[in-house]
Amino acid sequence: MRIAVQPAAFDPSAEAGLFAAGVSGAGALVTFTGLVRDLSGRLSAMEIEHYPGMTERAIRAIAEEAAARWQLIDVLVIHRHGRLAPGEPIMMVATAAAHRAEAFAAAEFLMDYLKSRAPFWKKEVTADGAEWVAAKDEDEAALWRW
Repeated sequence: MRIAVQPAAFDPSAEAGLFAAGVSGAGALVTFTGLVRDLSGRLSAMEIEHYPGMTERAIRAIAEEAAARWQLIDVLVIHRHGRLAPGEPIMMVATAAAHRAEAFAAAEFLMDYLKSRAPFWKKEVTADGAEWVAAKDEDEAALWRW
């Protein structure tokens, strides 16, 4: 299991390859990469803050829960912090399991958690200023299925 909270950019293809190379006995590998979205067409950057140590512990705890719940062979979670430009990878989840249903379900569970419960604070920066991103009802509702 690898949990990385980092300011540095990462290459999703390279990370997926490293993850796959380190897994044996899996019948399914699922990867998901989230990108910084510019829904308004005005985003200059996304600034992400977190509390070092607390964030990693929280993500590791939920990754361990997912690994036990879906009998995962391995888990990877990468999440960036700092200033990110539109289109940059912001996070990645990879899961490995004996069967695809477990790998997909665990990856969705982890993504839903990261979106709504992981201790990150996001600020959208535009030419007009900066604004903190509020939690969305649909993100909160997604957790109810788990």
